[in-house]
Amino acid sequence: MDLLNNSEIEKIYSLFFDGVPISVQTISTSHGENDFRETVIIENESGEKVVIKLSDNDFTYPEKIRMWQKTAEEYRLLGYYCPKIYCDKQGDFPVVAYKGHNCTVYAEEFAKFSPIEDRANNEGTNDRTTYKRCKPEIWRMTAKVASKHLDYTDYPSAYCLFDIFCPSDKTDEVLENALNWKQYAETLDGKFEKQVQRIWKLWIENRTKLESVYRDLPTSVFQADLNPTNLLADKDGRFVGVYDFNLCGKDVFLNYLMRENVDADFENEIRMICEMLKVSREYYHFTEQEKESALMIYRCVKPLWYNKIEYLKELGADNEAIQAFLNKTEHYLTKNIDFKKFM
Repeated sequence: MDLLNNSEIEKIYSLFFDGVPISVQTISTSHGENDFRETVIIENESGEKVVIKLSDNDFTYPEKIRMWQKTAEEYRLLGYYCPKIYCDKQGDFPVVAYKGHNCTVYAEEFAKFSPIEDRANNEGTNDRTTYKRCKPEIWRMTAKVASKHLDYTDYPSAYCLFDIFCPSDKTDEVLENALNWKQYAETLDGKFEKQVQRIWKLWIENRTKLESVYRDLPTSVFQADLNPTNLLADKDGRFVGVYDFNLCGKDVFLNYLMRENVDADFENEIRMICEMLKVSREYYHFTEQEKESALMIYRCVKPLWYNKIEYLKELGADNEAIQAFLNKTEHYLTKNIDFKKFM
C-alpha cells in the first residue's frame, strides 16, 4: 500500500479510532457524478486494518446506515460472517468534507475472508466453480433471512418493485429495464413491430395484475446484492458470509429470489429459479398467496430484464435470430410454468 499522506483521511480516521494510521489503499466505487463512493483501507502502526467508507449520494445517510448495521447483525445471528459497521466516537455517522464532496462516513471491520470473485483457479483467472458450488448455501442463507420476516424498516431494497429505491430514481429498476427493452425493440426492423407491441401489452397486463396483490406478499430485510464480489468464502472455498449492505432493505422474498438468478437463456434461468425454490423450501414456508404470485413475478422481472436487452442487441441485424428470440420472449410471457411444485 502507498504511504499515507492525506490530512483529510487522517482527520476522518481520528473520528473513529485512536492510534496512528500509517498506510492507505483507496478504492473508488462511484457510479456516476451523482453517486460518489470511496472505500479506504487503512492500516495503523500495530498492523491492524480497518475500512472507512465515504458516500455522497441520496441513499446513504445515518438512519439508513443504522438499518444496515441491524441487518448485518441479523445475518450474523444466523451464523454468517458479516464485517461489523462502526459509528464514530460520538455514536454517529458524521458528514465530512472529502475530495470536494460532503460525504456521510462510517467505518467497517476489515473482512476476515475474501470475496469469491477474488479467488483464482489454477490458471489464475476467477474461480467461477466456487461460486457455482456455493450457490445452494447462498440460497439457504437467503431463505433463512426470509423466514425471519424482519420488519424493523420500511426502506425498500434496491431490488424493490412498485417503489423507488432513492429520490433520484424515476421508476423502480424492473420498469426501467422494461422501458429500455421497449425502446430498443422499437428500433428493430419494422417486420417485428406488431410482435414487439404484443409483447409489451402482455408485460403491462401482467405487471398491472401483479401490482394488485404484490404488497400483501411476505417480506423480510435482505442484503440485496449477492454478486460474487460481495460473497465471502474461506480458504477452502466454502461460503461463509456476505458484506456490502448499502443496497439492503425490505423486500418481497420471491422478487428477491427471482432477481438473484440471471441468464440470457430462458430455459437455464428457469431451471436455476426452480432449483433455488427447492433449496429455499428447506428453511422457508411458501404461502399459498406466494405460490399463486410466483408466475406473475417471473413474468414481470425476467423476460424484459437487462440481460435480455443485451442479448437482443448482440443479435445485431440477424433477423432470423431476432425472430427466434422474440418468439421465446412472447412464449415465456404466456407459458404456464409450474413453479408451485418446487415451492
